Amino acid sequence: MRARASILNGPETYDAIVVGSGISGGIAAKELTEKGLKTLVLERGRNVQHSVDYVTEEDRPWDEPFRGQTDRRKMQEEQYVQSQAGPVNESNAHFFVNDRDNPYTLAEDSDFLWIRGHQVGGRSLTWGRQCYRLSELDLKAASRDGHGIDWPIDYDELAPWYGYIEDYVGISGQAEGIPHLPDSNFLPPMNMNCVEKDLRTGIEDNFPGRTMTIGRTAMLTQPHNGRGACQYRNLCSRGCSYGAYYSSQVGGLRTARQTGNMTLRPNSIVTEVIYDPEMGRARGVRVIDAETEETVEFHARLVFLCASALGSTQILLNSTSNDFPDGLANASGTLGHYLMDHPFKAGAFAEMPGYEDQYYHGRRANGIYIPRFRNLGDDQQEGFLRGYGYQGGASRAGWARGIGSDSFGVDFKESLREPGPWSMFLLGFGEMLPRYENYVELDPQVTDKWGLPVLRFHASLSDNEQNMRQDMAEQAAEMLDACGGTNVTPFLDDYAVGEGIHEMGTARMGADPETSVLNRHNQAHDVPNLFVTDGACMPSGGCQNPSLTYMALTARAVDYAVAQVNNGAL
Repeated sequence: MRARASILNGPETYDAIVVGSGISGGIAAKELTEKGLKTLVLERGRNVQHSVDYVTEEDRPWDEPFRGQTDRRKMQEEQYVQSQAGPVNESNAHFFVNDRDNPYTLAEDSDFLWIRGHQVGGRSLTWGRQCYRLSELDLKAASRDGHGIDWPIDYDELAPWYGYIEDYVGISGQAEGIPHLPDSNFLPPMNMNCVEKDLRTGIEDNFPGRTMTIGRTAMLTQPHNGRGACQYRNLCSRGCSYGAYYSSQVGGLRTARQTGNMTLRPNSIVTEVIYDPEMGRARGVRVIDAETEETVEFHARLVFLCASALGSTQILLNSTSNDFPDGLANASGTLGHYLMDHPFKAGAFAEMPGYEDQYYHGRRANGIYIPRFRNLGDDQQEGFLRGYGYQGGASRAGWARGIGSDSFGVDFKESLREPGPWSMFLLGFGEMLPRYENYVELDPQVTDKWGLPVLRFHASLSDNEQNMRQDMAEQAAEMLDACGGTNVTPFLDDYAVGEGIHEMGTARMGADPETSVLNRHNQAHDVPNLFVTDGACMPSGGCQNPSLTYMALTARAVDYAVAQVNNGAL
């Protein structure tokens, strides 16, 4: 289906346009509107109102037609990519895209799993909420090992913006004083259970320099900024009416709406950024209205792309002109390149005997974290650069352990009324090196529902990531064994790039315009009023979950952009 190429009534004009309403777009909207700018927020998906549209939030398993196991036939027809990701299930599938309408293609010998949420709030409605600061070790990694480029900013410049966002969002966690995992401004931490507490001690005793802490998460442990505390239901990806986990609905978009300066327009598919060659500036954006199928332009002094790393890059690649035949702001030729994710699906499980008389309260929507311990100093781990951290947790098996059992009868059913054995799992998340060979381009032959060229992926793991994942499994098993685990089982499962849902790096920041798309303020080197503040901007990814960094960079970039407007530079 192709949009009718007519322009509706001439362009509306705003002070700023924000493309995307997720983690980055919500913060951009908040910061711009609080500074007095009339701001248009464009979201390609449908509207989702807080609480009202969390349609499965209170569903019980027996309320769902497939008891939470999903309609496999429908998934195979409409969400054959999305259903391959662990977070997608019957209760939240409506927050993920229809793959028939939103295809993409793979180059030969490439593998990429692109998980997307096209609605107001984007993936902030379904994210894992883990929030960790990057450190100087991460920002200047290239200077240490010679791979890639350093960030054009240092930790001291970013730290105040981390704190600013943490105070707004609300991050619960435990201060540990670890230099390469800087502490945040924390709300009280969630509690570790008895097995996790003992495992923390065991790791410290048996592996000096390694620490296990409670996850640092955008989950409130006490009321904060008008939002309620977590109720320990662990139903987060359905939407949370309490506002206990941070999303754009209860955060950036809500604050922006309260200023009276935001116009939110869902069902607005941005096809390109309009470039004015005489001014050397972005004039605005061109949009397909998903409901009317017509095309409309919007103009503004500032344009912020926050459509996700790949969404923003797709828009830039499609924004061609005589000045930029290979995509807007692409004089360096690096747009689309250096695609990264966080490789995972490697670690270990173990049973943890000796705690049969103990249990825990509620369903904590959080786990533990073991920060990176490889390649911290001068010693280089054989086989790979950079490092990885672990997420995971301990729990007791419930009645579902009987599924697939050959047992039957009254005694068997009665046994399932009691909690099963304790187990612990550790799951590694590693840093993926930025490589020019990992990139996206516009497919010259395949288009989506709206007639727009789709992305074609060239993506694979290098030996560095493969060796790192092997070490993740080995070290997880070694720690669990040393700390009293039994039936220790390491695992190294198949992983597709993108499956970590942390895509990064396709319009990276850098000090040199010849090797990067953006400068130190997330401002396009070639187009001064264009800013990109989502995952596309990352020169390297560390091994930490990246959303906190996106939000901090967004607030920092808005502060700079508005100052430039006020002093007449933009």
